[in-house]
Amino acid sequence: MFSNAKNWGRAALLCAIMPLMAACATSGPTFSDLHASEPAVAPNMARIYFYRMSNFAGSAVQPSVKVNGQVVGSSVPGGYFYVDEPAGTYEISTTTEVKEDIQATVKPGETRYVRLDISMGLFVGHVAPTLVWPEQGASEITKCHYIGDKK
Repeated sequence: MFSNAKNWGRAALLCAIMPLMAACATSGPTFSDLHASEPAVAPNMARIYFYRMSNFAGSAVQPSVKVNGQVVGSSVPGGYFYVDEPAGTYEISTTTEVKEDIQATVKPGETRYVRLDISMGLFVGHVAPTLVWPEQGASEITKCHYIGDKK
């Protein structure tokens, strides 16, 4: 009887973990595969990449990512997407228990990277946007999978 209870416990654990693993962006082309074929940025626009490193912690927490209050994507572990915006200053935010936000200023022709970092919260994890240096962002995003609409 003990081994039967053990098997039920393992099955329950597996059932709990499977949806979390499926929630990660583990399929589709990576940034390395797709980047060269992405359309060029218009001369009067800037490109902002959003990415979340792949890790198991907090994988079920996938809040919407907003630019000036408009949803542009989701914070999916191991995933990335991008938006092209005119030059200006933008509020980039996510909300779980609390709103996490940053201000990002972009210039025409510029590429910026926003990493979406997870941290512990009282009831649910927080996903906070962090503006990173272009070299760091370009390096970290390489294995992330594209989760945006096909452009």
